Amino acid sequence: MDSGLSQRGVTMGNTSDHTDLFELLRNGDRGALARAITLVESRKSTADEGVRRLIDAAVRLNSSHSLRIGITGSPGVGKSTLIDELGMRLIAAGKRVAVLAIDPSSTHSGGSILGDKTRMARLAAEPDAFIRPSPTGGTLGGVARRTREAIILCEAAGFDRILVETVGVGQSEAEVDQLTDITLLLMIGGAGDSLQGIKRGIMETADIIAITKTDGDDTRRNEVAARDLRNAIALLPARPTGLRPPVLLCSAVTGNGMAELLGTLNSAAERARTNGHLDGRRRDQRLQWLEAAITDTLVDVFQADPGVSKEWKAMRNAVATGVLSPGDAADRLVRLFRTAS
Repeated sequence: MDSGLSQRGVTMGNTSDHTDLFELLRNGDRGALARAITLVESRKSTADEGVRRLIDAAVRLNSSHSLRIGITGSPGVGKSTLIDELGMRLIAAGKRVAVLAIDPSSTHSGGSILGDKTRMARLAAEPDAFIRPSPTGGTLGGVARRTREAIILCEAAGFDRILVETVGVGQSEAEVDQLTDITLLLMIGGAGDSLQGIKRGIMETADIIAITKTDGDDTRRNEVAARDLRNAIALLPARPTGLRPPVLLCSAVTGNGMAELLGTLNSAAERARTNGHLDGRRRDQRLQWLEAAITDTLVDVFQADPGVSKEWKAMRNAVATGVLSPGDAADRLVRLFRTAS
């Protein structure tokens, strides 16, 4: 198969070209995968021909055997702990697991904690696992700007279970539903989570709901929360599959309910493949990716325009001091861009 990179390499710094990087990645080299994701996460990646061809080559590979699972829930619900346990069980079943853990970025410094490897200590030590913490970079929706590309690269490297852990910022995390095949929503009982069952948004994007930390004194409380959630979900429209999400109880610490959760994920995946829903979902995701790529490219080209760059600081100052409204400043910058082009 022609990977799209075999005919002409594109220089990448002074070390290696993208062709060599892609071949290493296809052979499952985790270091190459990390470098490839770093390249696509760069703000300059949309203008880099080599990066575009790297992604294009990865897209051309058959990823139909993979399963993309979005794991979302409010902070403190135990996403990382559950992923650590779930990932270990997937590896025991012969799967290769990639975790894309999205960390919130500081609105001041742009930095993030990126501490997921310490919270997934067992999984991080596994040769068949790859954990990549990525900052949101200010992107809304609970996922990073280049999560789509990172998923494709992980699949090209031979990882057949891609777990996308979102920030945990609320209902805006519904965007993860546009990136994955199955959305797993985690909740805890007794923290107001059962009220989410009567809301739109993220509840409608969940394929499976798991109430975590179901052990010890919390067991009875979580059983009550599960009953309330099931009653609330009955009032919501069914998912595109025609089904409503099952509500499970589990504990990643004790292992209670984890086998049932894994079995439910596998059954949902098999059902989606059999009835064609998975293929349809992947088609929709590719179209959504196209729209997002156009937006990202236009923003990058706009900000790189010499005329816009020259006036950018002055316009920001004018908006900050109230001299111009944001809409007026935007109109002026767009007119500058159109004149230059």
